[in-house]
Amino acid sequence: MTQGGPLATQRFAFVAVCVLGAAVGCGPRAQSIKIDGSSTVYPISEAVAESFRGVRPDIRVTVGLSGTGGGMKKFTAGEIDICDASRGIKDSEVEALTEAEVPFTEFSVAFDGIAVVVHPENDWVDSLTVEQLASIWRPLDDAPVKKWNELNPAWPDEEIKLYGPGTDSGTFEYFTEAIVGEAKSCRSDFAASEDDNVLVTSVSEDKYSLGYFGFAYYAENTGKLKLLGVAQGEAEPVQPSVEAIRDNSYAPLSRPLFIYVRNDLLNRPAGAEFVEFYLDKAGEMAAEVGYVAVSDDVAAENLKKYQKALAK
Repeated sequence: MTQGGPLATQRFAFVAVCVLGAAVGCGPRAQSIKIDGSSTVYPISEAVAESFRGVRPDIRVTVGLSGTGGGMKKFTAGEIDICDASRGIKDSEVEALTEAEVPFTEFSVAFDGIAVVVHPENDWVDSLTVEQLASIWRPLDDAPVKKWNELNPAWPDEEIKLYGPGTDSGTFEYFTEAIVGEAKSCRSDFAASEDDNVLVTSVSEDKYSLGYFGFAYYAENTGKLKLLGVAQGEAEPVQPSVEAIRDNSYAPLSRPLFIYVRNDLLNRPAGAEFVEFYLDKAGEMAAEVGYVAVSDDVAAENLKKYQKALAK
């Protein structure tokens, strides 16, 4: 995707204008690309950025993780060029971007499952139903389950210590909608962090804990955590795996992952080159960090979107 052709000609023409001193697209920002947003998508974007640095060390690519909602705010304000998102964009966010006159393009870059985990010494539970998870995570006004033995009298008379993503996280929104039935409807007395590595450490250090985060973080820490199966309705429990996420049998906690790109980034040769590189490498990098690559059809649709945005 990155060799020669009309795109290369367009880049050459743009660079020539910069050399001649035109103002548009020149200066330090032309060689700097900022990404922020979902901690779930972060491993993919960071892996792509690291690979890109090896090819183009002259282009500075930085990747942050402030949660999908936090990233969208920065994206709308013009503070970043690309927003990582572990959920689809909201109508309110589309409206804010429209008011700010920020054209953008959505790309689906991978699929992920949300892992539900406990401490490795937890020997009383191997799976939970969606209904049990809902009873644990529902808002405090709805009297959620607070002890393990409230789920099963044979389980410990110990408080369930809960750990999960912060409220700006797309993972938090997706999980609460899929499990509790309403996005962001959740008890408030849990330990939250936008950094999934913090959640991994917290669950691994607390015997009576229960937490959730992107499957890739479990895959990197299998020795520190115990993975639970999730059962929907009368179905048998299913644990997340590459196969279960790809065929959506790990329901309802499988989901697509996105990047949102400001179209003006594609007006900069460095930006166009990086986005093209990202789309070309997304499948490979997704697999490397424990996610599931998009299908060939989705990859082809991404390329069409890229070319359409580039032509504007």
